[in-house]
Amino acid sequence: MPRSGRAMVRAWCVAAALFLVWTSCLGAQTARASEAQLKAVFLFNFAQFVEWPPIPDPATPLVIGILGDDPFRGFLAATVRGERLSARPFVVRRYARAEDIGACDILFISQSEGNRVEAILASLNNRPILTVSDLDRFAKRGGMIHLVTDGNRIRLAINLEAAQAAHLTISSKLLRVAEIVTRTGR
Repeated sequence: MPRSGRAMVRAWCVAAALFLVWTSCLGAQTARASEAQLKAVFLFNFAQFVEWPPIPDPATPLVIGILGDDPFRGFLAATVRGERLSARPFVVRRYARAEDIGACDILFISQSEGNRVEAILASLNNRPILTVSDLDRFAKRGGMIHLVTDGNRIRLAINLEAAQAAHLTISSKLLRVAEIVTRTGR
């Protein structure tokens, strides 16, 4: 099969896997590990459904950053190892402080940063970084994608205004399966 055909098959498989993740149940005994693995897959798959502003070099790595404690315990790095989005290889970077964030495309803000989330989001002020977290009310606080654990499912809440302010376009395929929210307390 030609390389472009394999890429198309892989994209469809990734989309199918994303759909299955949304509808899958977490096992009771391995809930923590399974939840971390599922969230790592979500972060990887978001790259397929978001359009960033043009970049000068199409081979520039697509950076998935983790701000604060790393809840993925290596699952994210294993998920993206050897993967590409077009010519862009995936890279995982970890950041201790928001000030350390340089080039980054997708940023997961961990639970350890919950008390500083508004300041973190303000420091990213409209940079084209897709912000994702499982922090309580993340999208309503100005983040872009909130991973909501609801019983034994993970669902999405998306703040479309925040994404648009950062010049990101989220695919209608992703928007269809998400709850669209707006920022509160403005």
